[in-house]
Amino acid sequence: MTLLRVLLRYSRRYWAWIVAVFALQLISTMAALYLPSLNAEIIDDGVSTGDTALIWGLGGRMLLVCLVQVVTAVAAIWFGARTAMAIGRDLRRDLFDTVTAMSEQQVRLFGSPTLITRGTNDIQQVQMLALMTLNFMVSTPIMCIGGIVMALREDVGLSWLVWTSVPLLLVIVGFLVARLMPLFRTVQERIDGINGVLREQIIGIRVVRAFVREPHETRRFAEANRRLTDVSIRVGQLFVLMFPVIGMVLHLATAAVLWFGGQRVDAGVMQVGSLTAFLQYLLQILMAVMMGTFMAMMVPRAIVCAERVDEVLRVDPEQAEPETVREVPRTGVVEFRDVEFRYPGAERPVLSGISFRAVPGQTTAIVGSTGSGKTTLLGLIPRLMQASGGEVLVDGVPVADLARAQLAERVSLVTQRPYLFSGTIASNLRFGREDATDDELWHALTVAQAADFVREQPEGLERRVSQGGTNVSGGQRQRLCIARTLVARPDIYLFDDSFSALDVATDARLRKALAPELADATAIIVAQRISTVMGADQIIVLDDGHIVGQGTHDELLAANETYQQIVASQISAQEEA
Repeated sequence: MTLLRVLLRYSRRYWAWIVAVFALQLISTMAALYLPSLNAEIIDDGVSTGDTALIWGLGGRMLLVCLVQVVTAVAAIWFGARTAMAIGRDLRRDLFDTVTAMSEQQVRLFGSPTLITRGTNDIQQVQMLALMTLNFMVSTPIMCIGGIVMALREDVGLSWLVWTSVPLLLVIVGFLVARLMPLFRTVQERIDGINGVLREQIIGIRVVRAFVREPHETRRFAEANRRLTDVSIRVGQLFVLMFPVIGMVLHLATAAVLWFGGQRVDAGVMQVGSLTAFLQYLLQILMAVMMGTFMAMMVPRAIVCAERVDEVLRVDPEQAEPETVREVPRTGVVEFRDVEFRYPGAERPVLSGISFRAVPGQTTAIVGSTGSGKTTLLGLIPRLMQASGGEVLVDGVPVADLARAQLAERVSLVTQRPYLFSGTIASNLRFGREDATDDELWHALTVAQAADFVREQPEGLERRVSQGGTNVSGGQRQRLCIARTLVARPDIYLFDDSFSALDVATDARLRKALAPELADATAIIVAQRISTVMGADQIIVLDDGHIVGQGTHDELLAANETYQQIVASQISAQEEA
């Protein structure tokens, strides 16, 4: 069972705490089982004979036993809670490490909403089961077995009530668990669905408002919410049925003990104290079974959640570290050798037969129509995605053989959609190099044409940035991301259409300021504007995932039809404007 395997794997480190839980729960349960026996002695030997000294003596012993029970129960819960929380922490850590080591296509296979659910709600369910197991399931079998033994010591003639009540409860539990298992799986899937809708709406809120689609999106969310509510109500209906049925069994068992036990007392074959003790033992047994029932209701959902979490943990991340890491001289050379890339299950590759070389001191530009594979090609260099065929080399070594830290030192990417993290401007700029000084930050901002608007802020570098950088404009966000890459000082700069949000004048100033910074580095630029790539040392023209042209601007303009069409379309657009 996946759930058991996951719990065993993550509880090994805490075996000492688990042993402590078992020992303390054993002492606490034995103390609880001893109390009814003491109570029976007080009634039969003390109250019935009027022996006050015996009553005080046995009462004192009961108080001592109660104290032991309370102390050991509290200690057991403390150790159990620490163990369960540690298991949850380790699960979240390993799942986070696995997801961050996944390639982009692996993340897409799962989807962001389900990965968020698996890392939060699913692990929470497994953690809660571990907590309840250590706090209650350890004592439940001890209470059941010990309660049966102690009840039989009091009176064997009423034992048939135990053999009738306990199996009846177990049948009820089995029926409910069988019904709940598929429902809990559906609940988790519906949570994925509602997370997906909500995430999509939050990210695309501007588009929703621009097209006045709030009513439509409200209906989408309402439908996802209704689907989750419907299955949750079906789960709740079974829970509503469970407690009255269990309560009915408890009450019937109590009535049966009093009825048949009273007859045995009247017949003189059983004492009143023994009847009281037997009743308490039966209730303890049934309460233990009821707690086991409550746990059993959690098990189906925890099984489903453990399977979903384990499915992620069993992924072999394409971004995983190589087994052996070797020192590689930093030369800044990027080379593609007959590279192919295709998404899992795709009929055709996105890129095919890609071969070129980019060296320090030169700028390589990549142009092509929308969907030609430019961004995908750039993503293969820092190993955001794994090539399906061929080799991508950095400093003469396949990127799969370089540690991620080695790649990060050599390669820095400004993505097509610039993203800033919640914090300050300074914390975002230091994302690639934590030890950068303020002077280095201001230099990078100056080169990226961002220093002026940062100086205008009263807080300067300490100006707060919201998640995603939504409190700055698109152009400012883009320039801050370029500055962040400059602060990192890599050997290879990758710019994925990173100047699209800039006006022509700012674009020209930025490229002029960048030239000295990139003089000794390798620069690979994906751009839509021909004006941005005209001065590149080599321009690679992509069409439908293939290289259809390679050379300088003048060479391509003279001999490459695809490049001529791109230039002509932009000149026509400028004339029409």
